[in-house]
Amino acid sequence: MRGAYLMVGIGVLVILVGLAFINKSFTRAPHTEKDAMATSTFSITSSAFEQNGSIPSQYTCDGDQTPPPLSISGAPEGTKSFALIVIDPDVPKQVKPDGIFLHWLLFNIPAYTTTIGPTGSIGTSGANGMGKEGYVGPCPPKEYEPSEHRYFFHLYALDTMLGLEAGVSEEEVRQAMEGHIVAEAQLIGKYKKK
Repeated sequence: MRGAYLMVGIGVLVILVGLAFINKSFTRAPHTEKDAMATSTFSITSSAFEQNGSIPSQYTCDGDQTPPPLSISGAPEGTKSFALIVIDPDVPKQVKPDGIFLHWLLFNIPAYTTTIGPTGSIGTSGANGMGKEGYVGPCPPKEYEPSEHRYFFHLYALDTMLGLEAGVSEEEVRQAMEGHIVAEAQLIGKYKKK
């Protein structure tokens, strides 16, 4: 009698495992555009350089310091605006004690935006590390190590427009963004001064 119960128990277990496998195998792919959009990933890329690649000199202090072309894709549903914060975290402590330089602060970029720079302006500029509005190109000092710096392009999808004026600080923008970040994306470029 025990053998019969054991065989029934094993049979039920095999059936349950089989059903679980079949269910997993037939998970549907997105069928509508809305479904596909919900599964896409938020990203920022550049046609000028790849992730962790070298930023061309034309976008630096060795060139004309125009912002590199940036592309935005996969913005999540509910996005009302974007904010872009570009920093260099490799500044020598002898030059700047906190080791970070703010190269670009841009906010209230409309949610429909798919490209930023190098010509024309979009959104509202905050104050960069030099206390001025706009983009400052990479310019790592040769006399300090590391001579090649990393530049982080942080893009934030927000569920609101920020009620801030042009020329505000990074801290003010970050405070205003609190509780409104829907998604984040990051692009890293590198540069070594010529």
